[in-house]
Amino acid sequence: MSNVPSELKFLSSHEWVLVEGDVATVGVSDHAQELLGDLVFVELPEPESSVSAGDSVAVIESVKAASDTYAPVTGKIIEVNVELEDSPERINDDPYGDGWMYKIKMEDPDEVNDLLDADAYTESIEEDD
Repeated sequence: MSNVPSELKFLSSHEWVLVEGDVATVGVSDHAQELLGDLVFVELPEPESSVSAGDSVAVIESVKAASDTYAPVTGKIIEVNVELEDSPERINDDPYGDGWMYKIKMEDPDEVNDLLDADAYTESIEEDD
């Protein structure tokens, strides 16, 4: 069973969100990296770019497939994990730590209330299996 930390919020498309004040750190879930297999490339969003919730903002490629990732909230990209450019496998090794992808300064922090909590996300991935 995949690791699903209770302090995070999730999208059904397998992105996770850690909210700290008005900043959302975003990555892909342990379940997503398990499905994709060994990651070989990550295309990150441009810093300072504006994104809307639901926008495709990054791409992760594995030996199996390429997959878009989506912004969970609306705001501005304030930081990207440049370490992933040379080491995309960090997502496989530590999806909720060193494998984070980018940070968004949220326009409306209340948007996170529309995301799945850990229990709802766990339920959604069990239904998919």
